[in-house]
Amino acid sequence: MEAFRSLGLSGATLAALEKKGFSEPTEIQKACIPLLLDGQKDVIGQAQTGTGKTAAFGLPIIELLDTEDSSTQALVLTPTRELAMQVAKEIASLRGEKRISVEAIYGGTSYEGQLRALRKGVQIVVGTPGRIQDHLERGTLNLSKLKFAVLDEADEMLDMGFIEDIEKILEQTNGDKRMLFFSATMPEPILKLATRFMGDYELVRIARKEEEPSLTEQYYCALRESDKSEVLTRIIDSYTSFYGIVFCKTKVQCEEIGRLLSARGYQAEALHGDLSQKQREIILQKMREHKINILVATDVAARGIDISELTHVVNYTIPGDPEVYTHRIGRTGRAGRSGVAITFVTPSEKRKFAYIRRVNKSEIQEYRIPTVDELMLVKKDRIIASVRFQLERISDDFDDVASTLLSSADAETLVKALLKLHYGNELDPGQYHDIRLIGMQEDKRARRGEDERHTGGTTRLFFARGRKNRLTKRLLADAIIAKCGVRDSDLNDIQVMDNFSFVNVPSRLANRIITAFKDMGEDGRPLVVKAKPEEGAFRSRSHARPSNSATRRQRSWDERDQRHSRQSFYGEDDWEGYKGRKKEHGKYSRKK
Repeated sequence: MEAFRSLGLSGATLAALEKKGFSEPTEIQKACIPLLLDGQKDVIGQAQTGTGKTAAFGLPIIELLDTEDSSTQALVLTPTRELAMQVAKEIASLRGEKRISVEAIYGGTSYEGQLRALRKGVQIVVGTPGRIQDHLERGTLNLSKLKFAVLDEADEMLDMGFIEDIEKILEQTNGDKRMLFFSATMPEPILKLATRFMGDYELVRIARKEEEPSLTEQYYCALRESDKSEVLTRIIDSYTSFYGIVFCKTKVQCEEIGRLLSARGYQAEALHGDLSQKQREIILQKMREHKINILVATDVAARGIDISELTHVVNYTIPGDPEVYTHRIGRTGRAGRSGVAITFVTPSEKRKFAYIRRVNKSEIQEYRIPTVDELMLVKKDRIIASVRFQLERISDDFDDVASTLLSSADAETLVKALLKLHYGNELDPGQYHDIRLIGMQEDKRARRGEDERHTGGTTRLFFARGRKNRLTKRLLADAIIAKCGVRDSDLNDIQVMDNFSFVNVPSRLANRIITAFKDMGEDGRPLVVKAKPEEGAFRSRSHARPSNSATRRQRSWDERDQRHSRQSFYGEDDWEGYKGRKKEHGKYSRKK
């Protein structure tokens, strides 16, 4: 920590840095921190993305704020709400034990929480120009006592058309504040803004390092939120050797993905902030010794990790900050080795990804999700290679056992039995679930491995529950999804009658659903069975268009389902736990 100490930082701040795993300041930090701590000049800092600009201005602000004054003393403007959240979180983590309030203020969310925080007093406000201007117009944000006004990613705000909003905001601030502009580039309009609002300023330019050509192949994968875990397993299985980090946004998600991968037989561990230092060290040692090959981690938990030879980085959740993206993918493709970085992008994240892509300035290709057939070929090749490798290392230890087995079965049958014993269900296509493709892949395959027409058809299931049990289409779908791990898209033509219901499912899933509900019948009768051919048969009599009256009746039932979807039909039986589910990002979660 001596390098940070020499910059003039206090003991409390040094302790916070040590806790975060920081040991050496970056070039922009070395140049800006002493300048901001010792002088009174405004500062323009120009450095490429991924050089630690947030700490370069965040640390001096934390040092110079009056902790006894609850008024807003620092304003940081960012181009996107994701970056606002990231910067606020980073500054909050740098304050250590100091009692300094930090709040992210951005659009697209309720004013209520922001107003509550502002009334209480926020010393460092990090926000987007639009929402900051809204609060100024409402009179809910007072910028008359600022010590610092910061423009972070100033060039991006210019590109996104925020220059007028920024001017209006700065016009409503006190004149004796210090202005800080930080940017990867310094276009003419930014310098004009500096001339207008800055006094005597210092320009700090950090030369762009001549980096080795990146050997990391960058991909993005367009997919639905609900398909992420399935796509992740396909990615892992499609490579002969996967040794990488899966980045998640939250601790909860990190734990969830870690458990999911472990349950499916992968050697994976979750690394997040709730773990003790000892637990963290044990997990990292396992990874370094290749006892596990997948680390599921949050950005904060991954700080300071130095694991060489990583083959893959998967951004399970897209980072909001291009700098974070650069840090993540930079963990692979090192020291002359090639690497692969894959970023999951849902439809709602297209703009966020476009922003990262524009700042990153690297070629990011679309990733084609492998089919089940392709995965089976990869796995077969892997098994064959493994067995051939072992053939070269045969010892005499098993001679007697081999002779005994060969006397009771032919060689082919014996090999099959041994492969099954060792590899289990490794070559079972049923371990993979359907994926609804979007983007360029959507019109190529409907996929589970091939066209949906070749997946075995549809089975109609009979459920011994109906409207008299307060059942609705939504409640029935929620229960099946939660109990059986199927997808919403697997359930079609749901029909809810007074005393029973029907639902169409892919034939390969029928037995799974029947088995899941086998203990929930009454009087010895099963709750779910395959429907007889004549039951609900009117559904498939013809492909003629339904009459207008039939359409209206169906719409009426759908609307009534919507109105009653929060009511329970389960009564006092074993299904009680599934009522009141809500859909979030394509998944259904049980109420706590």
